[in-house]
Amino acid sequence: MSDKHIPWVDPDKIEFPDLEQAWDDPNGILAAGGDLSVDRLVTAYCLGIFPWFNEDDPILWWSPDPRCVLRPKELKISKSLKKVINKNKFRISFDQCFDDVLKACASPRKVSGRDETGTWISEEMRLAYNKLHNAGYAHSIECWLDDKLVGGLYGLAIGKVFFGESMFSRENDASKVAFYHLCKVLIERNFKLIDGQVHSPHLETLGFKLIPRQQFAKELALLTASKEKSIF
Repeated sequence: MSDKHIPWVDPDKIEFPDLEQAWDDPNGILAAGGDLSVDRLVTAYCLGIFPWFNEDDPILWWSPDPRCVLRPKELKISKSLKKVINKNKFRISFDQCFDDVLKACASPRKVSGRDETGTWISEEMRLAYNKLHNAGYAHSIECWLDDKLVGGLYGLAIGKVFFGESMFSRENDASKVAFYHLCKVLIERNFKLIDGQVHSPHLETLGFKLIPRQQFAKELALLTASKEKSIF
């Protein structure tokens, strides 16, 4: 890690450093401190900044370059996933159990065949995103098998952008089916962009692409100018 100084956010002001001050290594770290208030989080997302930190660390703010994004109409659906969707095996709901989805996303899971015990969704983060949900910004998409919650995801909808945060799956393809239905709704409501934050092979299979941070920030400025809440 570089010896450079990480700027601290003024707790009395809803302001962040310029994105060009973000570090190259680790990619995107921009600032530390502040709080997770609704106003600060909404401002951060509209600027292309998001919080990501371990439970015992100070709040860390990130804006990686490049940025991983998807135009909703460019979603890729594999033949096998299309068969699952057409079978209507799962029931989909929106905002029915937001906190349950957060807890599921925070639960230990297997990553690349091994047990992953840690999570960045701390109690502090969970409470903050519940406040965003109550304020009308954060939403969950749930996937049910019979009456059992088996998959889903959550994120923020501001203006014409959906900022994806995390997803989980307890049945094969459950989170992908939830994401497909999210994209359907976003297309119907003329959303232009889904933010996936950082690249992963999983996101790439769904059609996510990398764009320069500067381009991402310019698009956000237009698409979130009103900071309008989007109700599912």
